[in-house]
Amino acid sequence: MRSVIRMGVLGCASIALRKVMPAMKEAGNIELNAVASRDPAKARDVARQFGCAAADGYDDLLGRADIDAVYIPLPAGLHAHWAGRALAAGKHVLAEKPLTCDHATALALVNQARKAGLWLMENFMFLHHSQHRRVSGLVADGRIGELRVFTARFGIPPRDAADIRYRPELGGGALLDVGVYPIRAASHFLGSGLEVVGSVLRLHPAHGIDVAGHALLCTPSGVTAELSFGFEHAYRSCYSLWGDRARLTLDRAFTPPPTSAPVIRIESSGQTEELSLPPDHQFRNITEAFARSILQDADYGPHADAITRQAALVDQVRAKADRRTRTQDLPYAGAGRSPAGPR
Repeated sequence: MRSVIRMGVLGCASIALRKVMPAMKEAGNIELNAVASRDPAKARDVARQFGCAAADGYDDLLGRADIDAVYIPLPAGLHAHWAGRALAAGKHVLAEKPLTCDHATALALVNQARKAGLWLMENFMFLHHSQHRRVSGLVADGRIGELRVFTARFGIPPRDAADIRYRPELGGGALLDVGVYPIRAASHFLGSGLEVVGSVLRLHPAHGIDVAGHALLCTPSGVTAELSFGFEHAYRSCYSLWGDRARLTLDRAFTPPPTSAPVIRIESSGQTEELSLPPDHQFRNITEAFARSILQDADYGPHADAITRQAALVDQVRAKADRRTRTQDLPYAGAGRSPAGPR
């Protein structure tokens, strides 16, 4: 049996160069074989940096016999197109979140992957950090009692005015960029029965995309999820689980550096307990999990369901949204690059 998956990278986005490709080089079950870019010179530079081949464009990479799977870090609005092309070429796919911009497209891609016997994974890397398993264990052990409310926040400062996040044709907007993290976390902890009760999206007056939002979700039993997100904020990345006995909080929930030691805070009856955890490398973990799922022929059903459920919730946030246009510029908005939080 094969012991490694031969990977190609479809695009030279910052997240690929800074996080995912270095993680692939560290992974024990991945062989990084080729990279492609719209700019051949950039592909050659990146290939030299990572010790792999430079493909002659995206189609050339998809046609290579030495590639089993591809990672797609392109703008959000291009993920679905190239994921479909890769699956049609017989390649497994790890695509940056969001995999698609709507539920119908997500369902079509999942069905395409199933029929082809291929793995299609959405890169919610934070789920592969061990801190969330510890949180789930504490909740299961009754440390907070019966869960009543889940809250999550993910916000980053405004980006440069030319950033692709402000381009609607490329899948721009805060909901698809940062809002998907709190939504996915809510599903992770509250299960598959979540529905969106209401939402608010704040729109940029010039670009027309949403730059901030808030959503209220609810389980059939009445447990609520209160989610806030945006990219006109001071950096924040956290969630809390509030029970009838205590409240558990985790900071740096979505983007902890591999050297960062997480701290879980439990507050109850005026007392606070802090649990320190070992650092973990969520980028390496998800790349290894992707490869392992292929190599071990894992059951694709649960992951397929998670993809389509996530896309359905994003659609619901849009459908329920009260849209408000921002009428007053905030600090740094529309200007040059602001001091950015870690990502």
